[in-house]
Amino acid sequence: MTENLDDLTDAGLLSPVRAGTAVEAATGDRAWLQAMLDAEAALARAQARLGTLPEDAAEAVTAAARADRLDLRALALAARETANPVVGLVQALTRAVAEIDPAAAEYVHRGSTSQDVFDTGAMLVAARALRIIRTDLDRTARALAALAAGHRDTAMAGRTLALHAVPTTFGLKAAGWRQLVLDADRRLADLLDHGLPVALGGAAGTLAGYLEYARIDGDRPDRDPGEYLDLLLDAYAEETGLARPVLPWHALRTPMADLAAALALTTGALGKIAVDVQVLARTEVREVAEPAVAGRGSSSAMPHKRNPVLSTLIRSAALQVPVLAAGLTQCLLAEDERSAGVWHAEWQLLRECLRLAGGAAATAAELAEGLDVRPERMAENLQLTGSQVVSERIAAVLAPHLGKAPAKDLLTRASATAERTGRPLPGVLAELPELAERFTPAELAGLCDPAAYCGAAGALVDRALRTGPPAGGGPATVTGPGHPGRTGDRTPRV
Repeated sequence: MTENLDDLTDAGLLSPVRAGTAVEAATGDRAWLQAMLDAEAALARAQARLGTLPEDAAEAVTAAARADRLDLRALALAARETANPVVGLVQALTRAVAEIDPAAAEYVHRGSTSQDVFDTGAMLVAARALRIIRTDLDRTARALAALAAGHRDTAMAGRTLALHAVPTTFGLKAAGWRQLVLDADRRLADLLDHGLPVALGGAAGTLAGYLEYARIDGDRPDRDPGEYLDLLLDAYAEETGLARPVLPWHALRTPMADLAAALALTTGALGKIAVDVQVLARTEVREVAEPAVAGRGSSSAMPHKRNPVLSTLIRSAALQVPVLAAGLTQCLLAEDERSAGVWHAEWQLLRECLRLAGGAAATAAELAEGLDVRPERMAENLQLTGSQVVSERIAAVLAPHLGKAPAKDLLTRASATAERTGRPLPGVLAELPELAERFTPAELAGLCDPAAYCGAAGALVDRALRTGPPAGGGPATVTGPGHPGRTGDRTPRV
């Protein structure tokens, strides 16, 4: 039976949060193949810079290192026989180089090993995905800054354990969401600056193959091995735009664990926003609504519904990534100098973490930019308890007159009466003899105004908005990968 490639394509049917997003293309099989080819080409160029590989051979490898020249499915099938895709890739790349320059073919993968190529490719995929994610986080942070500034003083009910607690402002809630986004973005920026290293270890982490081929290929016989390795690492890091590791990390999986933690935090931050939006969008709450788009959120059975699709997609990603990240963290338990199965287990986990985090970030940007905020509904809901939402304030005001414990007891009884009778709390308080001589009905009504008891919410919003990107649009400022202090988006030459 002829194989139908459409049956083999992961089109995102079961992962709609990333379907159609930029990160999906950046993490697909062809993108991963290209990243490994970029790793091979960068290695050849680095060796050529040190004079241990002919310049024209490096040029031929770079010219041949194009994913569209190779049979992706054939490489996948070949990987079943070697437990990784690099062995077949090297063979296919060698043939492609030979078509350009037969003499250059012997310099493909010179002194290298499969894990060097795959792990460097994985870091390139991660770097490209993180830049996409950071751009969407920047959009999200800017939109949330605008919401925080615009609703600095928009009073709403603060809720604890699902019930009305004391008043807050929507501006403070949006500022809190933004702070989470900025926290996540800082962690991703740190990874891009110095947390995504090239992999250069050779067969068992000693780089012996690189050294031996360098000697054979004409490196200075008097050069100290450590000097050559320093030069090779520097050149490879510069060619790829990745960081230079202290040691080979074949079995020291800190880079993967760091990536896992940052991606879990990112989706968790976005998931908090999603959960809050879902709660505030409930029919009986209706304080916010997702941006209205024709056809979006429709129910297959209930025509009246417009479901909160964006926040649902974000929440789904936020629930998955920490579980996948735990799997990546577990892979720190890699035996010997290369694991039999632990390294291999990382691949899909990492890709799904990148895909889901990227899909969540793109979706969060759309949600934040189009969120429909309803201050009038917030004001209505603040009155649901008949001003009981400010009982904390009234207890504090009464304490100097009645004592702390008696004041709290009085408020507890008054709140219960208001709840039982459905009367507003100010009216109940005005009838209490303990208060009649101390406060006028107007004073009690003022004390019971929820909008007048938002504490330092406005000042907290102002403080939060003094950090990070400003409100509004404009291009994101994204730092590319590389050594600490490097800026810009450096990608390998292909």
